[in-house]
Amino acid sequence: MIVTLIVLCEVGFWVLLAAGLATRYLLKMPRAGMALLLCEPLLEVVLLVVTAIDLRNGADPSWKHGLAALYIGYTVGHGHRTVKWLDGHAAHRLGGGPPPPKAPKYGMARARHEGAIWLGTLTGAAVATVLLLLAVWYVGDGGNTDSLRSWMYAAWRAAGIHGLIALSYLVWQKKDPGSGSAVAARDPEHVPDLLVRRPREDEEQVR
Repeated sequence: MIVTLIVLCEVGFWVLLAAGLATRYLLKMPRAGMALLLCEPLLEVVLLVVTAIDLRNGADPSWKHGLAALYIGYTVGHGHRTVKWLDGHAAHRLGGGPPPPKAPKYGMARARHEGAIWLGTLTGAAVATVLLLLAVWYVGDGGNTDSLRSWMYAAWRAAGIHGLIALSYLVWQKKDPGSGSAVAARDPEHVPDLLVRRPREDEEQVR
């Protein structure tokens, strides 16, 4: 039941997102479209309530409940960024707005971008951990909560791996090929003095 509800919540997320963007830009009803987009967090609330009821009715804690916690955490950490990204593209393609800014590719700007995405993963892991700890407390000492605790480790393991990947963009920054020394040398201010003075000296010798 929990797995089926997770699938339904995922499908419902994209259905509400598509309906909200279509209402906002195709039907020219921005308030109604925003209302549909704001209904998306209700899906996570429903999943959370059903999971709690399932545990309260005596269901043994399993990987399904842990997966539900991770799904809610991921949605909290990355859902807003996903909606914002798609809204920018919908505004451009359907609403005639300017194209959304592209993600930076080089240097510190790319490192900051990757760091911001990692913060979403960190938030998701924290939210999932809080939900799993509440589930462990709710079940009590009488139930087997090993599966719930294993999902906590999985959440932070994923956050740690993502953090190392984001850190690599800071340590090994990719340089913009368009800002090399060859381009800079075209500016007379960056040309060495010897190269600038040599033609003048040659002219004096000819005279």
